[in-house]
Amino acid sequence: MVTVGDIYFNIDPEIIIGTDTINRAGTICGRYGNKVLIVADKTLHENKETERLIAILKDSNIEAILFDEIPSTSMADIVASTVSLAHAARCSSIIGFGDVTTQAVARITALIAHAEIDIFDLLDGKSVQSGFLPYIAIPSTKEDLFLFSNICLSIDPRDRSVKQTRLPKGLCKAVIIDNDFISNENIAYAFDGFCMSVEAYCSRKANFLSDPLLEQAIAFYSMIITGHDSKNEVIGEAGFLASLGVALSTPGMGSVLSYLIARRFPVAKSLCAAALLPGILEKLIATRPEKIARVASLLGKPTEKLSIEESVSLVTSFIHSSLDAQNINPRLQSLGLQLDPLIPLTEAARNLDFVGFSPWTVTSEELIGLIKQSF
Repeated sequence: MVTVGDIYFNIDPEIIIGTDTINRAGTICGRYGNKVLIVADKTLHENKETERLIAILKDSNIEAILFDEIPSTSMADIVASTVSLAHAARCSSIIGFGDVTTQAVARITALIAHAEIDIFDLLDGKSVQSGFLPYIAIPSTKEDLFLFSNICLSIDPRDRSVKQTRLPKGLCKAVIIDNDFISNENIAYAFDGFCMSVEAYCSRKANFLSDPLLEQAIAFYSMIITGHDSKNEVIGEAGFLASLGVALSTPGMGSVLSYLIARRFPVAKSLCAAALLPGILEKLIATRPEKIARVASLLGKPTEKLSIEESVSLVTSFIHSSLDAQNINPRLQSLGLQLDPLIPLTEAARNLDFVGFSPWTVTSEELIGLIKQSF
């Protein structure tokens, strides 16, 4: 735990990054018992990757129970099943093995598996301060807004509202980032990470600790987007730096909106972020021109003799030309979404705690305008 002026943060988990780091899973889970529930992304099971994890755990004399029926939208709809399974099997820990949705389900499962409340009590604001199971994250999607955060956002299936849950200290015991388990089939993930990094970099909560992490993440994502370096190691490091930088700063509205849209509708968060990114850049240029000018230099652009206005224009042209080059249609409508159901999510996003750190004034009208501009 560190306190420096107005900077206050706590990074709970042990963090392991590299190739074949998944082999550490047995040792870590063995600290807490010999039975673990794996909440997994089904695609990892289809690709035999879940089988590898189960074999690693077996070698450490740990019995694994697999659950991989994760829905594409509401997390709350399935948590009751995972909690029941973890309770009935008397699991000693929970592994989240997969994407952002999978990690969210695993987190909440670990939180309430041994508690006397259910998912709806949690959504109604009841808290759990003790008795939770150890949670180990093995993410396949590295661009996770809340990987190192104590916040979890959920869609309440009763009224489709967005609920914010604060997780207790000590819930996440380890984050294992294995470069062999990186989902990078669609280059849109890089635009998602770029958006996530730039917004946190321009946040009013950004600081001397978050800035260098986010600057390096932005530089990595620019290399990935242009194809100069797309090795798994770079992808994994970019995602880690972005997630940690966001935890030390705060998420931006484009990243939060894309997260909520993806939780509410069966669309990829990365494509939503790519659609929102041009509009987000316009707002950041208007409020944080010096930092966006710095982003231009992180893209490898020669900015020494350019004005701030000239430098920021390089960033917007880079994003537009890169989206075109990757044949990504930056429109929400192209994802099969309709405008009217998106509007309630703007009010939900505006009411979240970290809106106060946005560099631009966040009103319902501003967010609706951003959605319409991106539609």
